[in-house]
Order: sequence, then C-alpha cells, then structure tokens
Amino acid sequence: MDGVWRFAADYSAAGHAERWWSAELPGTVDMPVPASYNDLLPDERLRDHVGLVWYQTHARPPRSWEGRRIVLRFDGAAHDATVWVGDTIAARHTGGFLPFEVDVTDLLACGERNRITVALSNELSFSSMPPGRSHRTPAGTVSQALTADYFNYTGLHRHVWLYATPADHIEDVAVRTRLDGSTGLIDYDVTISGSAEVSVRLRDAQGGHVSSAVGAASTLEVPEAHLWEPGAGYLYRLEVEYGQDIYEVPVGIRTIEVDGRRFLINGKPFTFKGVGRHEDSPIRGRGHDDALMVHDFALLDWLGANSLRTTHYPYPEEALDYADRHGVVVIDETAAGMVNLAMDFGPRTGPPPETFGPEGFGAEARDACVRAARELIERDRNHPSVVMWCLSNEPDSAADGAREFLAPIVAEARALDPTRPVCFTNVFLAPPERDRITDLFDMVCLNRYQGWYVNGGDLASAELELRAELDRWAERYDKPILITECGADSLAGLHETAPTMWTEEYQSAVIAMVARVAEQHDAVAGQHVWSFADFLTRQEVIRPGGNLKGLFTRDRKPKAAAFDLRRRWIES
Repeated sequence: MDGVWRFAADYSAAGHAERWWSAELPGTVDMPVPASYNDLLPDERLRDHVGLVWYQTHARPPRSWEGRRIVLRFDGAAHDATVWVGDTIAARHTGGFLPFEVDVTDLLACGERNRITVALSNELSFSSMPPGRSHRTPAGTVSQALTADYFNYTGLHRHVWLYATPADHIEDVAVRTRLDGSTGLIDYDVTISGSAEVSVRLRDAQGGHVSSAVGAASTLEVPEAHLWEPGAGYLYRLEVEYGQDIYEVPVGIRTIEVDGRRFLINGKPFTFKGVGRHEDSPIRGRGHDDALMVHDFALLDWLGANSLRTTHYPYPEEALDYADRHGVVVIDETAAGMVNLAMDFGPRTGPPPETFGPEGFGAEARDACVRAARELIERDRNHPSVVMWCLSNEPDSAADGAREFLAPIVAEARALDPTRPVCFTNVFLAPPERDRITDLFDMVCLNRYQGWYVNGGDLASAELELRAELDRWAERYDKPILITECGADSLAGLHETAPTMWTEEYQSAVIAMVARVAEQHDAVAGQHVWSFADFLTRQEVIRPGGNLKGLFTRDRKPKAAAFDLRRRWIES
C-alpha cells in the first residue's frame, strides 16, 4: 500500500473531537509512504511539530479474497499509532521501529472502496521507546527532544501491506541452528491457527531437496552442512506447509559463542570491523528506501567492513534480509536508549537528576524496555546475520538503580533466545570502577571518544588514557571487549597540514589511533566507527547541520577517513 497518501497535521489537536477518521481528511496535502514527513515540505511549523498527524488512503481488496483472512500490516509507524478501517478502530500500537498487524477481515468489504486512516503521535516520554522529554517554550510552543542524539523523525517510515491468507494459517515460525560435527541441526517450531498437520521441507540454495519432516516442532539434519559465514551468506530455504498456507523461511546454519575473550562464529574467532549507522538521509529522513539501503551496504563492502550495529533502533526487515544474503554480521539494537539523565549537557543548575526513580526512568519505562526487547527478538530471531542483541545504548550504568532496571531486560532476552550473546554499550561516565551492570552481559562494549569529547586535540594523551582504560576493563572481566563507537566530527572539505579538530585529517587520525590501540590489545575483539554517514540531530551549538562524525557525508560522499579505513580494513 505504499504510495502517496493524504496527510494533515493536527496543530489544534482537533482530530479526535471532530472524528477525522469518519470522513475524508480536511485540509490535506500529498504525503509519500514510506517516508518521514518532516523535511518533505518547506514548512518549519510541520518540521518541528509535536503532536498528532493524520494519514489516509483507500484500499479495494479483490472479490477473490472473500472467505480469506485479510491482514493490515505496518512495518513501522513512528511512534504511537491508532488505525481506523472505516469508522472502526482496528489497532493501536506504540513503538515506531517494529511492525504491527491486525486482522481486518470483518472490517473490509472486498471489491469495495475502503477508507483507512492512521493517527500518529511523536510525543515522547521516559516510558516511550525511544525516550524523550518535552517542554513549553517562552513563545508558547512545545519543544521536545530524544535523550539520544538523533532527530525525532516521524511518519509511516516503512512499508504498509494489505495481504490475505487462508482462514487456517501459519502464525509463526521459529528456527534455531546448531552443529554436530559437520552435520547441521535445524530446530524448528511452527505456530498455527488450528490443529491440522504441518509438513516442512528444507531445500538448498539451488532448490534441491535436503530434508523433510512432519509435525509442528522437530529437528532437521543436514549432513555436511554448508555454513553461513561472515562474508558468505549461504542460505537454505525452509518451506512450511499447513493446509492451503505455505510460508518460506531462509535459514543460515551457524553457531555463535563467547569463549573467554574470543567471539566465535562457527567455532572460529571473529574480529568486528564495522560501523554504527543511522537510517537517515536528506528529504526522506528515516523513511525506508531500497535503493539507499543497497547503496549503503555497497559502501560498507567498499570500506571492507564485515559488520554493523543497528544504531539506535531495529532496522527494517529488508536490511536484515540483505545482511543474511551477503554475510554481513549484525548487532541488533533495541530502541531502548538512551536511558540516562546524567548525559544531559543542556543548561541546568544544581546536580544532575537521578536517572532511575520516580522523577526519571521508573517501572513503566523498565516494562517498556522489556517489551521492546521481546518484540525485537520475536521479529529477528530467525536471521543468521544477527549475532548479538544490544539491549541498551549508553544507559546510566553507574547510577543507583541501574542494575534493578537492566536485569529484567537481560533476563527476558536470555529466556527468549539463549543462543545469542547480549550486550549494552557503555558510556565514558561509567568506567569499570563505577559501572554496576557489565557482569550481566557477555561482552564489554565501549563507546569511547578519546581525542574528541575527552582530550580533544591531544591525541597522545587520548591514546594513553584509552590504553589504560582497556587494561582496567580486561583486568576486571574475562570477556571480549568491543569498541562499539569511536571517532570525531569533521567538516567535509576542511583540511590542514597538521591535523586539528574538525578537519578531515584529524578525524582520520582519531580513528587510526583507536584502531592501533584495539589491534594491539589481546582482549579487544574489534572496532566499530561512529558513524557510517553524517546524520541530522536536534539543533545544538555543537551540531552544525547535525552530527558530522560520518565516514561519508549525509549524501554519501566519502571523507578522507573512509579512504584511510578502507586501506586498513581491505589490506588487513
């Protein structure tokens, strides 16, 4: 159902009182789906609007769908959505980066024109994911910001679908893979709407028959299995049949293990070489675009990167499908960050507010984080490219209450998926002497900006401090250390013979310094650079046009650091 929908911003919050869903939307403009609405029109008021917006379209399902189950699915609606079919509320959902769907069989008339309306709110709170806060400005408007450092794009960001299945249908398929010598084992579990027989067939990449079974849960054996490997995304195809319903699941056979200070894929040590990347581009904002996705993955390959982290929210399923096919290793991150009030660098008097508690992140926020982890794992557990769950980005892990807040999230993730490690990314305010939660996780993941936010302009001191801190982490924990963020802002085209802050040369020097330290430390399992490309943030004096730590500009032009990193990663 992608295309141009009708759109109206609800500046006066009148939509519910006036029942906008019950007729054609008033005062509409054209709005493409999928896309963020913020940058599509030259309208400052719309760009920074806090509150409701409305989308509307029409669908005419074919008469051949009569007697079938009809489903309306949204792959991503940021952030709080209410959906009407005709005059009836069909669904409500909170969370803009994961899908939701609803059975609309009894709400749609096949062969007729059906009105579909969506109300979206971008208002944030400490219990929304992502979290944020708002305030009223002296001019009387409402301003808000995420606690994290990226712009709060809003809209129907991902595909919208209307599809049909048989009345008796497959509801879910879960697969797990393991190895017994050279034999691959695929444990599968199928959830169905009724009680008829389920049959499964496994085919290789060429379509040849490999194995089959009958029953909703069983194990398939694959002698001399062709493994899914980093850089070589071999996929089998699991065909699940239940009555008239058939569903396919690509399956990559591989194992993941953390062994002391080693991260193992298929029993072999893996070194992360990659980036953090935002879904962010001019005009479309955070709206998914297949062409941009393919281009970004091609640039990652050009860099020599083997991995990425879905910073700071789940990616669309198309991106994980691509990573599966091409052997790109993914750290999959929830939208539950940044749960941290100590990182608020804005003007204030007195001590920083307490992160965890009644004035900050409480039980409601914790439950939202648990729910975000559950929804992420249930959606992405079948992707072989996903090797680790990142459950929080830069939480206040040195604060009172941090352990009580994070422990239930970790427990939920481990219960849902005991096959993958879990991690969080540690911020510089919580060194090993102050951090309270790292023992709950499988990796030590550090976001470190020595040479930029710390020891800016003094790379010699930055290197000494980074080496010393890595030694302290390694002494405390016998776990792999991953530098999950490092880097510096650079203005594209700014050059100096001596590397100075904001030049392309200085950005290259910072990244090279961290790479050198990482490669020389036996506990470090790799480096992820922040970030893949420049991206938009809220307006701040330290953000000229956004966060400029990208290896590429926002329109994907390489900076000097991209060429330097390519030489390092391709040659190594």
